[in-house]
Amino acid sequence: MMREKAFALLKDYVKNENMLKHCLASEAVMKKLARHLGEDEQKWALAGLLHDLDVEITNADLKIHGLESEKILKNMGVDDQIIEAIVLHNEHAHTKKRTTKFHHALAAGETITGLIMATTLVYPDKKLLSVKVKSIVKRMKEKAFAASIDRDIIRECEIIGLPLENFATICLLAMQEISDELGL
Repeated sequence: MMREKAFALLKDYVKNENMLKHCLASEAVMKKLARHLGEDEQKWALAGLLHDLDVEITNADLKIHGLESEKILKNMGVDDQIIEAIVLHNEHAHTKKRTTKFHHALAAGETITGLIMATTLVYPDKKLLSVKVKSIVKRMKEKAFAASIDRDIIRECEIIGLPLENFATICLLAMQEISDELGL
C-alpha cells in the first residue's frame, strides 16, 4: 500500500486531530528507526502510520484495539508483517507476544511519541525544536509525569539494541523533522 492511500484510509477511520498527529509522529519515528537499523523504511513507516487505525471504532478498548485494524488491512492486501506489528503493538487484545525487532520498535516508538509530546508541552514555547533529549530521559523517570504512558514499553528499545538515550534522540529528531505537521 502506498503512503497516500494509507493516509487517506487513516483519515477515513480517525477523525481526532490529536490522534492523527500521533499517527504521523509514529510514522516519522518508525521511518527514522528503520533507517538507523537498516530495515525497510516504507514498511516500518506504514506500520507507524496505521497502528491506531481502529482506535476510534474500538473506543480505544485495549481488549480489542488492533484486531479491527487486522480485519480492515487484511481485506486491503496489506503486508502480513505490517499487520502483525500493528496487532502486537497492543498485547492486551490477544495472547501473542512481541518477538521481532519490528514488533518492539513499533510498540516502543509509538509509545515514546506521547512522552515526547507531553515533554514538549511543558516547555515555555511548546516547540519540539526546543526539547532536549535529557528532558525526555528525565521525564521517563518521573512516574507522575504523563502517568498513562507505559515506560516499560518504551524500554523495549533496549531489546532492539538501542539504549534509551539513543532511542530518544532518534525519535525526537524524527518528530522535529515534521514539527510543522504536528503543530509543535
